[in-house]
Amino acid sequence: MTGPPPARTYRIEDLAHHTATTVRTIRAYQDRGLLPRPERRGRANLYSEAHVTRLRQIAHLLDRGYTLASIKELLEAWDTGRGLGGVLGLVTEVEGPWTDERPDRVTRAELDARFGAVPDDDAVAEAVELGVLERIEGDPDTFAVPSPQELAVAVELHAAGVPLSAISDHLRELRGQVEHIAARFLEFTTEYVFARYLNDPGRRTDAHAAEAASLVRRLRPLAQQTVEAELARAMRTLATRHLRTHLVAEKPAEGTSGTRSVPLPAETISAVERLVGPAHVADFIALAAEREVRGRVLDRMASASSVGKELHEPP
Repeated sequence: MTGPPPARTYRIEDLAHHTATTVRTIRAYQDRGLLPRPERRGRANLYSEAHVTRLRQIAHLLDRGYTLASIKELLEAWDTGRGLGGVLGLVTEVEGPWTDERPDRVTRAELDARFGAVPDDDAVAEAVELGVLERIEGDPDTFAVPSPQELAVAVELHAAGVPLSAISDHLRELRGQVEHIAARFLEFTTEYVFARYLNDPGRRTDAHAAEAASLVRRLRPLAQQTVEAELARAMRTLATRHLRTHLVAEKPAEGTSGTRSVPLPAETISAVERLVGPAHVADFIALAAEREVRGRVLDRMASASSVGKELHEPP
């Protein structure tokens, strides 16, 4: 009867090759406390499968953007039995897609056709820089589109006459403002919801991490729903205000018909709103203007009549 095969061991050069890293990196991880020391056998230092697993965990977390300091804390949580698996599950939930939109692909020919059939390499490069398009390795004529909706908006704006450079500038400005909103929402939910998971060492178990991940799934759509509702409200309010301050007053030229834009001060619009209500602002201003014009016509007619009478009266 044979026993289990002996556990595989690695010298440091073999471990580096097996995990696609370097000897220097392995030693640096050991110095920082990220990687356990090897087992000493005679004059050789031998590493085990546990070291292989640990190196892959570190590489996985580095790819996700974690610093070595934060990785060390996570690994220490694992080593003390606080459940790295649950934490990584929470990480996966947070880093998963925050929208139901599905990425797409577009060829360069299709892209040019959507934007007026005029190739624009600078615009494509800028779209790649902004992340609206992503290059696909080995296929220079095809791009990944993380958000087809965002690309569709750009197509519609360009068709309406907005230059591509202006669209890019607007997206940069919008992105900064939206990231500020996202940061505030994250601070808000962290303070009132997730602080108990992050600040209480006793709640860093697999079970509590799973509970936090469930909360992320439930709260994830709330940010988008709130922003959509507030954007709709703000657009209606501001668009209505903008329209009212740029009402068109009809004033046909002699022998022709036409219109001329007459900007009105915001204070005037506000005063009229208080007087007749927002729904009647346009009608009120139109009628008031019409009454003023008629009044002035009547005044001129009366004045001309008085002058005529004076001219015909005997001295």
